[in-house]
Amino acid sequence: MAEVTLKAEKRAEFKKSISKQMRKAGKVPGIFYGHQVGNIPIVINELALRPIIFTSESHIINLEIQGEATPFSCILKDVQFEPLNNRPIHFDMLALREGEKLNLDINVVLKGSAVGVKDGGILQQSLHKLEIECLPQHIPSHIEVDITNLLIGDSIKVSDISLEGVTILNDENASIVAVIPPEQEEKVEEVVSEEGAPAEPEVISKGKKEEE
Repeated sequence: MAEVTLKAEKRAEFKKSISKQMRKAGKVPGIFYGHQVGNIPIVINELALRPIIFTSESHIINLEIQGEATPFSCILKDVQFEPLNNRPIHFDMLALREGEKLNLDINVVLKGSAVGVKDGGILQQSLHKLEIECLPQHIPSHIEVDITNLLIGDSIKVSDISLEGVTILNDENASIVAVIPPEQEEKVEEVVSEEGAPAEPEVISKGKKEEE
């Protein structure tokens, strides 16, 4: 997993008006949860945070907090966003502790082009993240799933994924990604038109139509 360094200032004011001023100035308030130092309210420049937030990769963060003698090793645990513009408005960072397992959500990244899609099937991804448990040294930057050999009707389930030192906590029978027949997409479209709401799971891509 890649490591990055972030600089943070300690926060002393907690009024909503102060937080709004911080955000207007391009800074995002947050909390660092540390085992030895307790909870430290901090603020970080939004431009420095964005590459950590808007990515499919997970990172170990060397957090340099103003006034602290040494940096802290941590991960980005949670982010809250402004609904209208998707800007980050608050974040949580969790300290890493050697020998202590963590529960994390890690992004799934699809690799390759499925044979079934080229034959006219529909690629649908049901899980975009997997919940895992592992020690800090085993945290994956992402979970890669190779879909190249998927035919129409094939799927990759949680039980098909194995990572060294990592326990996946999702239901082992849950489908991560599948290639469904074109007629199934038609049924999904019918449900949308009748109920007025999108149907699950999400349709990712579509191949050519079957020859008549």
